[in-house]
Amino acid sequence: MADSIHWFDSIDSTNTRLLADKDSLPDRSVYAALFQTAGRGQKGNRWESRSGENLTFSILLKPEGILAREQFILSQVVALGLLDFLRSEQVKATIKWPNDIYVADKKICGTLIEPTLSEGRLSSAVAGIGLNLNQKDFDPSLPNPTSLSLVTRRSYDVKETLPRVLEPIFARCDKLYSPYARNGYDAEYMEHLYRRGGWHAFEELPVSVVPTEHRNGTRIEARILGIDTDARLLLEHRNGTIHTYGFKEIKYIL
Repeated sequence: MADSIHWFDSIDSTNTRLLADKDSLPDRSVYAALFQTAGRGQKGNRWESRSGENLTFSILLKPEGILAREQFILSQVVALGLLDFLRSEQVKATIKWPNDIYVADKKICGTLIEPTLSEGRLSSAVAGIGLNLNQKDFDPSLPNPTSLSLVTRRSYDVKETLPRVLEPIFARCDKLYSPYARNGYDAEYMEHLYRRGGWHAFEELPVSVVPTEHRNGTRIEARILGIDTDARLLLEHRNGTIHTYGFKEIKYIL
């Protein structure tokens, strides 16, 4: 596995660089950086991470036979693999739809998956992952971050930890072509979904290019029922109506 990891002291974005190099690299190649000058999160958000303290890396995946409409399976595989790693560290975590990783009500990991489609199928995807490992002080503008070190009160060697994070993700990738495993991933993803069950506060957001944190929406109380075939979140409102939401159309009130 170590041969597939390419380390950079500093890079603009591991996702951007890996996307540029994907055609010349084999499946499961990994770009990792001690520091990213332009780390990216979902929908153009920046990913902030202190130099050398956390894991910021991207994985090139070249699955065969996955239809474009089935591509959310990769988000499930990556998220569940990350939960497997945290479980090995005796940390219980959940998946905040669509693919952030939470410990209690705090974000420990974010992912950004960028697919490449060809003739209605997934030809490749780059999964960018930012896992807060050792950082203890965060930008006060971030609402709810945490790190593995804050949770476990241990310190981690960044380069030694990465293969241990990759191992469970790749183990789940090995099962992608088993229909039974893929159906099981749907159920397991739902089992570990953050705030599934019970009534919680959310905010419906108008569709806009304005960043989520600067949009004003309508506060609601609802419960998560699941996700639909397009990976949109299904919420039941208090009045019994069921609504679907795409990414950035609903905000969790923490």
